[in-house]
Amino acid sequence: MDLNKVMLVGRIVRDVDLRMIPSGQSVASFSVATNRVWTDKAGQKQEQTEFHNIVVWGRQAELCNQYLTKGSTVLIEGRLQTRSWDAQNGEKKYRTEIVAERVQFGPRPGTQSQSQERMPISGASRPAGQQPEDAQLPAAEELPEITQDQIPEDDNPPF
Repeated sequence: MDLNKVMLVGRIVRDVDLRMIPSGQSVASFSVATNRVWTDKAGQKQEQTEFHNIVVWGRQAELCNQYLTKGSTVLIEGRLQTRSWDAQNGEKKYRTEIVAERVQFGPRPGTQSQSQERMPISGASRPAGQQPEDAQLPAAEELPEITQDQIPEDDNPPF
């Protein structure tokens, strides 16, 4: 039995980049940072930050673009996927991404009220004054595979 499952809770590093592929499907890309903190053998606190490339398809991509901004807390569930393409200089390039199957928004940055600090990550961001609820983003439709003709020939893939 095989399993390709990723779960991350982190912060958005840059604003969401929303694009449409030629078929009309929405695709969003952004990066999420996660931190790992530990104490080394000498008793010193150590910290390591990892950056993860995220790809979201369909309606979920549009909602991410609408509600997520740099600094937002987000929970991502998805799968790992590595794409490759030939750069303009002929070099083979690779990019490992997390294709999100489920995205849950956390509290908005800068609005850390006491109730939101303990609020689990759930649902889309709410307008000011509205109470948290257990709403979740709709599940992603079956995610299409990226075809070779959708991958650019330069060093900066579009998603």
